[in-house]
Amino acid sequence: MKNILLQGSPWLVLVCLAVGALYAWLLYQKKANWSVQTNRILAGSRFVLVTIICLLLLLNPYLRQIINKEERPAVVFAVDNSQSILAGIDTTRLRTMYARLDEVSEKLRQKGLEVEIQTLQSDKNFAKMQNIKPNVPQSNLSNLLNGVKNNYENRNLDKVVLISDGIHNQGLSPLFATYNFPVYALALGDTTPKRDLRIRSVLANKVAYQGNEFPIVTEVENFGFPNKSITAYLSQNGTILDKKNITFKGDGDLQSVTFYAQAKQKGIQHYVVSIDVLEGEFTAQNNTRDVYVEVIEGREKVLVVAASPHPDIKALRSAIDKNENYSFDLHIPNINQLKPEKYDIVIFHQIPHVGKIGADLLEKFKDLPAWYILGAQSDLNEFNRIYKDLKVTGRSGRTDQVTPAFNKTFAKFTFENSKSTLFDKLPPVTVPFAEYTTSNAAEVILYQRVGNLTTEKPLLLVSQDANRKTAVLAGENSWQWRMEEFARQNSHESYDELVGKLVQYLSTKEDKRRLRVYPINQEFYDFEKVTFESELYNEIYERVYGQKITLTITHEAGKTTTYSFTPTEGNTRFEMSNLPQGVYKYEAVSETKGGVERSTGEFTVRSMQLEALSTTADHNLLRQLSEKTNGKFFPANQIDKMTEAILSNIKPNLIHSSEEISEFINLKWLFFLLLGLVTFEWTTRKYQGGY
Repeated sequence: MKNILLQGSPWLVLVCLAVGALYAWLLYQKKANWSVQTNRILAGSRFVLVTIICLLLLLNPYLRQIINKEERPAVVFAVDNSQSILAGIDTTRLRTMYARLDEVSEKLRQKGLEVEIQTLQSDKNFAKMQNIKPNVPQSNLSNLLNGVKNNYENRNLDKVVLISDGIHNQGLSPLFATYNFPVYALALGDTTPKRDLRIRSVLANKVAYQGNEFPIVTEVENFGFPNKSITAYLSQNGTILDKKNITFKGDGDLQSVTFYAQAKQKGIQHYVVSIDVLEGEFTAQNNTRDVYVEVIEGREKVLVVAASPHPDIKALRSAIDKNENYSFDLHIPNINQLKPEKYDIVIFHQIPHVGKIGADLLEKFKDLPAWYILGAQSDLNEFNRIYKDLKVTGRSGRTDQVTPAFNKTFAKFTFENSKSTLFDKLPPVTVPFAEYTTSNAAEVILYQRVGNLTTEKPLLLVSQDANRKTAVLAGENSWQWRMEEFARQNSHESYDELVGKLVQYLSTKEDKRRLRVYPINQEFYDFEKVTFESELYNEIYERVYGQKITLTITHEAGKTTTYSFTPTEGNTRFEMSNLPQGVYKYEAVSETKGGVERSTGEFTVRSMQLEALSTTADHNLLRQLSEKTNGKFFPANQIDKMTEAILSNIKPNLIHSSEEISEFINLKWLFFLLLGLVTFEWTTRKYQGGY
């Protein structure tokens, strides 16, 4: 439908016609060298030309048109191409069925329907089902149907044909989602339970400390082998570490077995849990599971050196022991012996001491990250000598009472605002009465507040030089903060988090490597791409690009593969695929002007093995899904009935209407019309000798 609209009064059309007629009459009223008929034709041409131009200038007419487009209804074949499909149907029968469905697709197209194929592999397109291979290692039916839902939003989707065995082992059950289209389920597979033994799950800590013993818990499930006895094994590198006997009490019985392994070697350790394969089992793929445990050197060791017993020490210990990655030791000179351990961080409580207690330990641990806690017994002169980023000028023994005020600009680590405001309500601590001078390297966490006045004097600060990180708490009796928080909020969360984050900040070692190559995850599945990130810096730690990096990865079995890549500013990652499962060590090397830079590490590639956990088709799920969406359920041998059902109730074409408005002055044909009129008139006059 088309309409012509004007931006001026329609009466102006008469004005435009009059202007055109007047202009033509004035131009051609005199007798010319050509015939009367030619004169009239030229006058008519000029009349049309001037009238059109006048209409465009005065009325600016535009064309409004409604355009209708028809969209045919679509049928989507959602194909479950997971590995479990082959557990209930052999490859030849599956290919025959896919060929039959391709014929159905062609028949639907001939009936005026749009047909599309979607699979679990959303990044791949298939023109025919015969090209589909059931090789996806997991079944995520909800993701498959949600993909159809998203792709056909606001489109004329008629039906979705779900071709599946109903097994889902990833994502939510499709029964929990809502779909705005009917699902016609074509059920594959065998619903008869198979005689099988399977390892249902394996539970183990991801991290273990070197030298410790850790458990690996295995659940073994039995189908069809009641009263049978089997053996479960724990092995590593082909060597059996432990074995346990299992006796099933009945069909469907679930037995739990616990192995204990020793964390002997540092790094990622690969263990294999397996069970005997009995005669008559449907599959042996689910009789073996892989376990990966990272063995680390040990906990970060925190030493508290105190001049004397103090309630602060108990509060610090309670906060630090909450983190299993830290161990706590206490040494009070003249009271207990210092353990011959290698410590990672030292907390000096009122040391340096006025009585010189622990002076030798200040020298012994001078290169370790340190946290100094000052108090009434602190030797301020000695403290000022050994610590450069805070000067406390006053006489030892003179004290003051101050409360904490949180510095909102501190950014070394985050602290929630709801927790930082608690510090305004905490009781006072005892600090040296002195003048405090900080260096530019110091960053204040807490300020001293006297009454309602927040001073510039630091209460808690951190600093860092080229060799180590340090912190200073310029007051004792912070144990009262922990007690007050519990009285107010029935928890120690804020105090413990502040202590924990401060210890973590001090113990974290700076990465000074100029080449850093690392996997974006520590674990990958064997169907994923393994992706490495790369960072390369020059002598002043500016990011540089265009330098060749050689990456060598070594599988636990000894196979080594070498890759080379050159990072650019827009692409600093390197990907590799089809790596078999196992533990890999890697080494990246790059030659720079300053020498050869290296980066090493480990990662694992796991086999998901989800498709082997369940091999019994779940037609009940498909039947419920069809009923819920007002669709229909069909066994695999009823393709013809399914086709009839699809064609018996087809949606009509969907009409999309759109409005287009275009000004006449922008129409190309109008431009050429005016140009033609001018050209015709000029050529005729020229030919007739008019000019």
